[in-house]
Amino acid sequence: MRILGLDLGTKTLGVAISDKTCMIASNITTLRFEEEKYESVIGDLRKIIEEYTVDEIVIGLPKNMNNSLGFAAMRTKNFIEILKREFNLPVHEQDERLSSVSANNILLKADISRKKRKEKVDSVAASIILQNYLDIRKGK
Repeated sequence: MRILGLDLGTKTLGVAISDKTCMIASNITTLRFEEEKYESVIGDLRKIIEEYTVDEIVIGLPKNMNNSLGFAAMRTKNFIEILKREFNLPVHEQDERLSSVSANNILLKADISRKKRKEKVDSVAASIILQNYLDIRKGK
């Protein structure tokens, strides 16, 4: 069993995958799309889902710091409906507050250049979201 982790931005989609034991999350790639044209990444996601034999999807839900749902969360919920319709897989929401900050900090500590950080931050954030989900699921 494998779980796909996603971090939806305004023009990018960070993608991560769990190992077969659902213990460790690893970033895969960042997919790019024109603003709110989510359908353009469906073909790439389909290839990833088939290649890794994905059973479930976890997507970061960008809640506000006061736990309310704003515009970004509504955008994510719209994308979730597309995912459910296209892939017929369970889609779980995972609180993603500060995941991009954590991803940037990890990349900074790894001494990654600013340009490369920008390219990798979304996929690293997706792996953080997925790892948090896996840890909660395992009761850690």
